[in-house]
Amino acid sequence: MYPAIEPYDHGHLDTGDGNLVYWEVCGNPEGKPALVVHGGPGSGCTPGQRRSFDPERYRIVLFDQRNCGRSLPHASDPATDLSTNTTQHLIADMERLREHLGIDRWLLYGGSWGSTLMLAYAEAHPERVSEMVIVSVTMTRRSEIDWLYRGVGRFFPEQWQRFREGVPEAERDGDLLAAYSRLMSDPEPAVRAKAAQDWTTWEDAVISMEVNGKPNAYSDRPPASLLAFSRICAHYFSNGAWLEEGVLLREAHRLAGIPGVLIHGRLDLGGPLETAWQLAQAWPDSRLVVVDDSGHTGSDTMREEILAALDGFAA
Repeated sequence: MYPAIEPYDHGHLDTGDGNLVYWEVCGNPEGKPALVVHGGPGSGCTPGQRRSFDPERYRIVLFDQRNCGRSLPHASDPATDLSTNTTQHLIADMERLREHLGIDRWLLYGGSWGSTLMLAYAEAHPERVSEMVIVSVTMTRRSEIDWLYRGVGRFFPEQWQRFREGVPEAERDGDLLAAYSRLMSDPEPAVRAKAAQDWTTWEDAVISMEVNGKPNAYSDRPPASLLAFSRICAHYFSNGAWLEEGVLLREAHRLAGIPGVLIHGRLDLGGPLETAWQLAQAWPDSRLVVVDDSGHTGSDTMREEILAALDGFAA
């Protein structure tokens, strides 16, 4: 990783509908523009994400997606309305930020949920994307969501049983994610806190077999960040991310001419390699790198591949 750096500019972008989206820029003001698209949804950007780029060659832009991180209002407040937080709203925010910073085209870098948002943005605005580096590829299809929050439970039956029992008994055989979404917005703080803990405990279980994984990777967050992360995840996944099923794969032809590197861990149990492989077949200008020693949370080898891809595009 490159040395730690601090932003030389930052602010809050007024979206015009009551949201203020936090953004920051670091690196070389004259360098190649690159946008970091964080995961979650609801994780927020982190200082470590700046360190994947050569600060002498890149103008690195990071932003906290709506209602998480330093963006306002924050999803940890149950009064915060999430109805204006959808994939389409986030795409519009990215375009508004690009225009605000005076950037014509930028490289997109991110992973997990971020890969879905990057693909949706690039297919909507291909002329604004120079290259893409996508890690732990997801397209947030309903089939992928069902696998992550139900199917993979066959490997963790005891943990999935506890996840299922986190919602009222009458809702356990229905839409678990919608039930969790309602719990996250409950007026009672203890109800919201328990739902967020149950949600992230399941997320922790899914990555628990990864050799390079960090214990409690999802649940080890301050209470406000934990609730915002869980609430936004449940909000998005219970609505299929407001994407027509399979649309990102069907529309992958719109990525023609955009060079891409797809980096995926073979041991990613929550997001199986098949998704990245399917995207690579539909996107001829992409290159798939399979990292044999990595799951969803990465490894030294995966970090080396990320650096190599971003250094390669810096030129």
